[in-house]
Amino acid sequence: MNYTLMHKNIEVVDVEINESAVAIVNIGTAHDVARVPLGVQSMKGGIALDELNDWLKGRSIPASRAGIRDLYTRLGRESTEYLILKCYALSLSDHYWLRPKESAVSWSDVNFFENDFSRDVGEMLFGREPADKKRINLMSPDNTSEGWLKKKWIIADGKRKLVKGGSEPFKQEPFNEVVASAIMKRLGIPHVPYMLTFDGGEPLSVCDNFLSVETELISAWKVFHSLTMRDADTDFTHFLRCCDSLGIGDVRADIEKMLTLDYIIANEDRHFNNFGFIRNANTLKWLGLAPIFDCGTSLWHNSLDIGRQRKCQPFSQSHEEQLRLVSDLSWFGAYALKGIENEIAEIFSHSTVIDEVRRTAITAEMLRRAETVVARKRK
Repeated sequence: MNYTLMHKNIEVVDVEINESAVAIVNIGTAHDVARVPLGVQSMKGGIALDELNDWLKGRSIPASRAGIRDLYTRLGRESTEYLILKCYALSLSDHYWLRPKESAVSWSDVNFFENDFSRDVGEMLFGREPADKKRINLMSPDNTSEGWLKKKWIIADGKRKLVKGGSEPFKQEPFNEVVASAIMKRLGIPHVPYMLTFDGGEPLSVCDNFLSVETELISAWKVFHSLTMRDADTDFTHFLRCCDSLGIGDVRADIEKMLTLDYIIANEDRHFNNFGFIRNANTLKWLGLAPIFDCGTSLWHNSLDIGRQRKCQPFSQSHEEQLRLVSDLSWFGAYALKGIENEIAEIFSHSTVIDEVRRTAITAEMLRRAETVVARKRK
């Protein structure tokens, strides 16, 4: 079937899609190459079919998602890629979508930033039956959400909010999100605030969508692959060169704050799709690093060995090595974390699994790491 890849109401490129395979089989007329998703342009300046397919497939729910088996059972399918086409490939992260050729539907008619959406897919991912089992509504931003943890989008108080669960054995990720928010608030690091809630005794984190009908997120992964790496480059220097080449601006100070935070909380999952940059969707002007989000896979979330060295991302596998990339710690005030142990204790006290011994050990190790940052600042 023929579609047009749209960016809001602007036609970007015509494509032919094999719907059974959810694969782009042909690229037609390019209407606005400047608005093609970052990373899908060919070396000759055109549009690369393989990269465009990778971009499309990347919008599907990953097979590693918690709760995916429940969703497969309820949908009667062993794949979620077809769900992309059931919601025009719309997302709450950017403004791209697929409009069927000859269709008169417009961005304002269907986008999830301004329109209601179904909660059926999200509820099924949480192991619940859809509202109407005979007529499942698949018009949902949950169809295009990334990540391995159980999650769903809701609308509450007129705001789009992301709800995420935790993993065994401690269900600690929701608590970690709130702890990280408290640390960043004290340190003045721009971030997405998270709150803790419970559903049937299950801990969940909730945050507002930090994007809008005017702004979108471009992942660091796309930025990192916008240039060919030079032999003399490290991942870090290459990434900064990519940012400069794209005109994003001087982002090093903000990246260094993120790396400092990740050292303190021992974040294991700051891969290149777990941070990124905000762009004005109308002008394509870069607005800077997105507020820090998704810090749940930290603080030894699934380990009994508190303090053990854990692999990290994205510029090194060692938190210590990543901290050495930080050139300026003048912004870091250890006094800002004074008394944080009481705040952390209160947050973890709501867990029925994380006992006092565990939360005390986690807090002590986090504060030890903060002291290491202070010592480095004094050098």
